[in-house]
Amino acid sequence: MYHRILLPLAAVALGACASSNSMNPGLSHGASMSFKAEHRFSVTVPDGAQRVRVWCAMPSRQDPDQTVSNWKVVSPYPTRIATDNWGNEFLFVEADNPKPGAFDIVTTFDVERAEVRADLDPSKTRAHTAAEKKELAKYLQGSSQSVIDANARRMASDAVGDETNPILASRRIYDAVLERIEYHVKDPKPDSAKTMNSTGTGSSAKCYETCTGNCTDFHSLYAAVSRAAGIPTRAVYGSFFKGPLDGVDKDQSYHCWIEFHAPNVGWVPLDVAVADVFVDDFQANENSRPRAHLTVADGYHGPDAKLVDYYFGNIEARRVVWHRNRDLVLDPRQAGAPLLWLPKAYVEVDGKPGSAGRKLTYSSK
Repeated sequence: MYHRILLPLAAVALGACASSNSMNPGLSHGASMSFKAEHRFSVTVPDGAQRVRVWCAMPSRQDPDQTVSNWKVVSPYPTRIATDNWGNEFLFVEADNPKPGAFDIVTTFDVERAEVRADLDPSKTRAHTAAEKKELAKYLQGSSQSVIDANARRMASDAVGDETNPILASRRIYDAVLERIEYHVKDPKPDSAKTMNSTGTGSSAKCYETCTGNCTDFHSLYAAVSRAAGIPTRAVYGSFFKGPLDGVDKDQSYHCWIEFHAPNVGWVPLDVAVADVFVDDFQANENSRPRAHLTVADGYHGPDAKLVDYYFGNIEARRVVWHRNRDLVLDPRQAGAPLLWLPKAYVEVDGKPGSAGRKLTYSSK
């Protein structure tokens, strides 16, 4: 028998155009968009399994820039909400003595998402005080894959110099990452011959060395350099609602971006990975152009310096947030190591990692 539930997510109110964001006094909302989404997880159950536990991404009800409604779950096994060490929420499913084979967990929801725009006037902010750095200390520390090593410290020093204003310093780091790293989708060779690839773990060290990567690689390096420069930084994991895939039965995948903290302004978003796609430095041929087209929010239409600038401090509405931060310790606790991220699903079968497929589809409203 399937468990059909409607969990009442408390809606976070979105203001009208250009309304203020109470969590971030220097940010405002631009135009909003509405989407209807389905998140489907397919879990494989091996013969002899006694207990299967699944943690699934769910749309954040804590994010101030989106309103989630009509979130429904259909599951053959009982479900509840789980949390983690950062306060994120996930859908948790536990099956005792499950039938071998496979089962699906299907969630559907509506989301209204606002464009986020930051006030990047450097005079509105200042350097962090010692007390502020103490309060935000966990956002100044390295993580398992975003490592504040000699390369990160050197890159921070070269980019920032003696600049202490976090907006001006962050733009210098943004430009330095754009200068060094190229998004792997820009490789002009076919997939079978690509030499530009992601690290697989979002490794800042490998990204620095190879000078290429995906969104997690870009932003892992950005976070390491930013924290080395003394600027609190956190990762945001979500997905695009990609324009070319509106109403198409194809997975939207996941995407991540960065927020840095500036006093009197708040958490300022940026997306240096997407910005890099619009830098005029790659051969958009029959291999790279389709990849780029399905990497960004509304398709690739050629280099665009305005978008490169836009993605420092602004985020378009075609997104949904799943969780913030990395190295996730779940509650109930997973048997394995902290998770590097969880924008899809994590499965354990009798205490060992299992497997799950995932498909996120949507239509605009």
